[in-house]
Amino acid sequence: MITGGTGFIGQRLGRLLLEGGTAVAPSGRREAIGELVLFDAMAPERLSDGLGAARVITGDVADPETIAALIDRDDCCVFHLASIVSAGAEQDFDLAMRVNLQGGLNVLEACRALSSTPRLVLASTYAGFGGDWLPETVSDLTKLTPETTYGTTKVVLELLVNDFTRKGFLDGRSARLPTVIVRPGKPNLAASSWVSAVFREPLNGQDYVLPVGLGLRHPVSGIRTIVEGLERLHSADPAALGHDRAVTFPSVSVTAGEMVECVQRIGRDRQLGQIRVEPDAVIERIVGGWAKRASFEPALALGIPVDESLESIVQAYIEDYL
Repeated sequence: MITGGTGFIGQRLGRLLLEGGTAVAPSGRREAIGELVLFDAMAPERLSDGLGAARVITGDVADPETIAALIDRDDCCVFHLASIVSAGAEQDFDLAMRVNLQGGLNVLEACRALSSTPRLVLASTYAGFGGDWLPETVSDLTKLTPETTYGTTKVVLELLVNDFTRKGFLDGRSARLPTVIVRPGKPNLAASSWVSAVFREPLNGQDYVLPVGLGLRHPVSGIRTIVEGLERLHSADPAALGHDRAVTFPSVSVTAGEMVECVQRIGRDRQLGQIRVEPDAVIERIVGGWAKRASFEPALALGIPVDESLESIVQAYIEDYL
């Protein structure tokens, strides 16, 4: 079961799971995947290639009866990705509370109601780190002081995953993700949406207005690496995770200027769109308060992969989508 399953990460994760054909079941053994369900607020016009065997179910994650009916099998495993993202959460506090907090709690309670101990992976975020006092490099040991509603809801869910796991209701893991790029299609309401757009639009021959200064530093990871990491975190031995089930995922730390240089270098043989810098104070305030770099030794010890470079991430996007 993947909530938020028809989104960018959800579809790529679903395809990876179907290609592998197996997953670690609540029994702790790797078993064949009998069914893959993608749950989301609405169905896409079409699913990505490789998802023909998946079943799409639409509904409201904030409705407890819907989620109880959705997660109703003892052999179920859950990846919980559904969320109102950063800028969207800042614009609509009530919606963020309803979807992110109540929706997340509904998923946890549905897992708790099963007779098994299902594995659950929560997609959390680097936005859980915040504040002017942040160290140059954050880690799993850095205090979480988010400065956005989005980050706050994710931190609350991380703590709930830990407690539900401690109580034996489920076997939870939280993946603290950097910004995942390069997202195809149209921009979403994430404050970090520009991190994909600065590559996507020029490579598609479209001009782009960059809403942050060239010196702003931001950690990123490629979609291939992220979905592989989510599957590996799901498969990890519970004993290797310890009491705190939140894991800071690997990332590559780059400035906006380095992103611009990268797309110009990789796309030099293409008809690139032009990039113009016009900083947006709101976007810079939100993203500028997030972590700039991270150390992730515990993730590496679990076998979570790390990208080779920014160039490798962008080249993978060209291969996968262009």
